[in-house]
Amino acid sequence: MQDDRIADDSMHRHLEPLGGWRRTHSCGELTQEACGSDICIMGWVQFRRDHGGLIFIDLRDREGLTQIVFSPEESADAHGRAHLLRTEYVLAIKGAVRPRPEGMANPAMVTGMIEVAVSEWKLLATSKTPPFAIEDRSDAAESLRLKYRYLDLRRPKLAKNFILRHKASQSVRRYLDGLGFLEIETPILTKSTPEGARDFLVPSRLSQGQFYALPQSPQLFKQLLMVSGLERYYQIVKCFRDEDLRADRQPEFTQIDIEMSFVEEEAVMSMAEGLVRTLFRETIGVNLPEPFPRMTYGQAMAEYGLDKPDIRFALQLRDVTDIVRGSQFKLFAQAELVKALAVPGGGELSRKEIDELTEFVKIYGAKGLAWIKIKDDEWISPIAKFLSAAERDALVKACSLAPGDIVFFQAAAPEVVNQALGNLRLKLGERFGLIDDSRFEPLWVTDFPLLEFNPEEKRFAAMHHPFTAAQDGHMELLRGDPAKAMAKAYDIVLNGNEIGGGSIRIHDAAMQSAMFDALGISREDAENRFGFLLNALQYGAPPHGGIAFGLDRIIMLLTGAKSIRDVIAFPKTQKATCLMTEAPSDVSPAQLRELGIKLRERPVKQPPEEQNVGLDL
Repeated sequence: MQDDRIADDSMHRHLEPLGGWRRTHSCGELTQEACGSDICIMGWVQFRRDHGGLIFIDLRDREGLTQIVFSPEESADAHGRAHLLRTEYVLAIKGAVRPRPEGMANPAMVTGMIEVAVSEWKLLATSKTPPFAIEDRSDAAESLRLKYRYLDLRRPKLAKNFILRHKASQSVRRYLDGLGFLEIETPILTKSTPEGARDFLVPSRLSQGQFYALPQSPQLFKQLLMVSGLERYYQIVKCFRDEDLRADRQPEFTQIDIEMSFVEEEAVMSMAEGLVRTLFRETIGVNLPEPFPRMTYGQAMAEYGLDKPDIRFALQLRDVTDIVRGSQFKLFAQAELVKALAVPGGGELSRKEIDELTEFVKIYGAKGLAWIKIKDDEWISPIAKFLSAAERDALVKACSLAPGDIVFFQAAAPEVVNQALGNLRLKLGERFGLIDDSRFEPLWVTDFPLLEFNPEEKRFAAMHHPFTAAQDGHMELLRGDPAKAMAKAYDIVLNGNEIGGGSIRIHDAAMQSAMFDALGISREDAENRFGFLLNALQYGAPPHGGIAFGLDRIIMLLTGAKSIRDVIAFPKTQKATCLMTEAPSDVSPAQLRELGIKLRERPVKQPPEEQNVGLDL
């Protein structure tokens, strides 16, 4: 419907200053107890309904909506000017709170039993027609909402997300302050010490040709704070990683970063568990179990295929390698690992759905997806004829198969089998309605390997980071059998999301050097990248450890948001751009000269999305 609002340039004469008016209430708190009170509220026009003699407006601020009424009987002047009002105009109104007429109450709203009869009002600001409706049910494209993010944030659902995020941050601070932690800031401009994702680099004007890096985490600084004797540190801190994005990842994100001295695993885990339990209770009134259940990394990979299992539903993977080792089906007989995933009642899946699931597992490196439907008198599958009666009986027992079920198989290297079936399990849990979204199921995953082998680089890499301590007696394994070395590491998982991870750190310089040796980091390279840490560890470093929580991901779970962008005020797109500010952007030649940077010419033949900008220093 065309908006008939009056042109903005003719409305300026109607704007008024506050002139000493002060709000007495928000638009989301007035109830029947306030009836008879004279109040002053301010906000944005959400809806306007002109009923001839009466004009109704829903006035909105971040706390909610209040229905206000312009009536000629209450104030002829206030009513006479109300025809000017349109959606998103900003008002200040004074009036009396009264019960809504019989049959017009809305008990679903906090303010749904009352309305405000306007006695006088001021127009504080006008608005152009918004590019999309400022309401939760808006169907505007995300790209449009991100371009006008300041309007998108007015939507009640998003506003509530940020109110809850504030409450969560305050809950964290109260809890840690009560345990004697100090909130200490660490540098944003720091040294590039690449050991994980790519760093964001910042050129130095004063030291031309050299760069700062934005921190991927405060890891090294928080360890140095422990060497400093400050014992208990925390920080709600921005971190930066230059990596490909997805729904739960951004180039800049927020951590609850925590470190403690004179502790072992149990002390850190107890503190962290209490933090999560307090956070959920104080923000959304949910009591999480006490204590959180625990699962080893080995069990998680064996039964769920992922190191962040969703334990809200029961489908589990079964290792059937030994059962099918002698099978006539060559793929099974020759594979390093064969696992099965049985779905009770899954025989209803159509061939089209199975083909779609086959394409899905290819995302995770699988070549295909073997399957068998179990019927009363036959097994339906292209591979059924290759299985002997003994193999069928063993599979029935191992997978608890019954008529009406379907069982899926993966046969390949362990990392492919686990990734493919682990993610297929999650997809099937959604398909068959096995996941109760109202439940919160936390889990500790412990006993991680210290290292993992990188087949592309043909060397071992740290599973968490290279400052993680080995379990007692396991440092010796680094020389002879590094794959068997286990770490003093622990992750906290909630509903299949890793929300936090931590470890006990190496606090001895010789042990840290041995870890660098195992990772193939030369003494010269270690000194160049981490010399300040190695030096500090020689000055009486206490045993210490910690954990870091992904605050954005926790807020996603608390609010039920589907994307991390819905809990970050000004997020980036999946291409790491800001549609509102149009960052990243070009800078002036003068700025580049000050930094000693010259941009290479972009190749003309490449399409824009493939062009790279090189730096000549």
